[in-house]
Amino acid sequence: MNHNAISIRPFIGAKNYEVSRSFYRDLGFEEIVLFHNMSLFKTGNIGFYLQDAYVRDWIDNSMIFLEVDDVERYWAELVALDLPAKYPGVKLVPVQNNDWGRECFVHDPSGVLWHFGQFKKG
Repeated sequence: MNHNAISIRPFIGAKNYEVSRSFYRDLGFEEIVLFHNMSLFKTGNIGFYLQDAYVRDWIDNSMIFLEVDDVERYWAELVALDLPAKYPGVKLVPVQNNDWGRECFVHDPSGVLWHFGQFKKG
């Protein structure tokens, strides 16, 4: 089966939609408002949909992995944003080494867990 895929866009929810919209804009994503209760957030050619919907079990089990080119630089930029001071519930977890590469973590204002990782070369 040949998919010829162009993109994949997960849907995530928000406990407080306006707070989450602000958080993702601060994180550097471009927002495209689609409806009063849903936006597309993009960076380059990839993106995700943020919905004004909150189901705790869904959010508490939502994880997104975003591959970055330099996880150390990305971590430094995350720390500089001081997101936990601006958004209650946001947590940053420093870079960790794994067999496959390195990653750091961010819990968004609703509890969605983001993995920002860099795979080992070769």
